[in-house]
Amino acid sequence: MNYIEYHFITRPTQPWTEILIARLSEIEFESFQETPEGFKAYILQDFDDESFVQEILGETDEAQISYEKKKIEPVNWNEEWEKNFHPVNVDDQCYIRAEFHAPHPTSLYEIIIQPKMSFGTGHHETTHLMVQYILEKDFTEKSLLDMGTGTGVLAILAKMKKAQHVVGIDIDEWSYENAKENAARNHVAIEFLKGGAESIPAEKFDFVLANINRNILMQDMSFYLHALKDDGTLLLSGLLDSDEKIMINFVENFGLQFVSTKYRNDWIALEFKKNED
Repeated sequence: MNYIEYHFITRPTQPWTEILIARLSEIEFESFQETPEGFKAYILQDFDDESFVQEILGETDEAQISYEKKKIEPVNWNEEWEKNFHPVNVDDQCYIRAEFHAPHPTSLYEIIIQPKMSFGTGHHETTHLMVQYILEKDFTEKSLLDMGTGTGVLAILAKMKKAQHVVGIDIDEWSYENAKENAARNHVAIEFLKGGAESIPAEKFDFVLANINRNILMQDMSFYLHALKDDGTLLLSGLLDSDEKIMINFVENFGLQFVSTKYRNDWIALEFKKNED
């Protein structure tokens, strides 16, 4: 299989590199590699749609972005991940590593994943922030819905914290398969579904997590809230700090109570509480 490499030059580099990676991950791009001047993005030649890339760039008028495109020979992506994937230690409580890393016996929770091309390894600020929220919460006998599950790491951690029933949903086939594999690696039982918000089961959850991006969060908010129990907790991420006031106002208009914000570099995660009717 042949791949296409896009090499994006972004000025300023941050936060636009992270923003573009988030947008491109919504389509068929499989892997990203940050560079000093921006990042490289890889997509199968059969799925390449340069017009959509240009459409995304056209939405951005606050940065100078250019790119070069070329066809590359097949790459052993798993080998590349092994070269570049490093363990993640969140607050000395949760240690996220691959099978080829040494164990970390002093961590309360150790999650072993094979990241492949999926998002949610813990390296990105948004996943890191969501892990911090999960570490703070009591999930004993609780139910949780994880939207945009990626590698499944958030769902796995909730299950390790004694959640009774956990459902993870992702629209990406690769993430869906990878999340199932990672749950098996960590010996936890999680129900994974492939699809978007329309795939949410007809049940109510104590916790709803959504780590995607602002546009999708706003688009699908009514689905999330319908799935949330009265007095349930909604956790949102995939958001820049510039999104904070917009998202708080947006969610409060649905009748939820804003609880807190977590910050990491230019990114945030938000916590809301659904009031009992």
